[in-house]
Amino acid sequence: MNVSEAIAARHSVRQYQARPIEEEIVSRLKDYISQINAESGLNIQLVINEPKAFDSARAHYGKLTGISNYIALIGKKGADLNEKCGYCGQKIVLEAQMLGLNTCWVGIMFKKIPDAFTVNKGEKLALVIAIGYGATQGHERSTKTPEQVSNVSPSSPEWFRNGVECALLAPTAMNQQKFMLTLDGEKVKAKALTGPFSKVDLGIVKCHFEIGSGKDSSVWA
Repeated sequence: MNVSEAIAARHSVRQYQARPIEEEIVSRLKDYISQINAESGLNIQLVINEPKAFDSARAHYGKLTGISNYIALIGKKGADLNEKCGYCGQKIVLEAQMLGLNTCWVGIMFKKIPDAFTVNKGEKLALVIAIGYGATQGHERSTKTPEQVSNVSPSSPEWFRNGVECALLAPTAMNQQKFMLTLDGEKVKAKALTGPFSKVDLGIVKCHFEIGSGKDSSVWA
């Protein structure tokens, strides 16, 4: 599976099997997370065999079950933390999908377990991503049209149209897709609209747009 296939195949999964993640896959994930941390300055950590975070009424209300592994998205406090966590976290999500795992972004329906991960002085835990072997592969969801989330038109370049289409496959909080992508010359302005975790969503969307368009981060205005 390549990254484009991972984007198409990946859906949020809330129920997980009681199946441990193999040591080889854990090692590969940790290596990839270390690479992401080195590039981004974040302190993302993989937590394995820790079921307490999702053993709560809040998690059960959200139908989150069987979760004992998760990715803690941690970084230095700042205005850009949520967007950075979204961007880098989605890269890890897609890597996990290519390794045969399932994932689910979780903003509030978990308990913070202090001994499970390390938050250094000046850092903050932004949110987590559940990870493991899903009881199902998840389900497709409805999406907005390209015209609802961008200024795409028949005269738009193919790379922009492809990027917007890929951005529409990005997971967003409550599937609200609260973002706008505006092409101005050869640059794209990405804006988070009002909504819960919209800055995290914007980071995820930018990750997808870059993959779909074939551009790198220099595309952003």
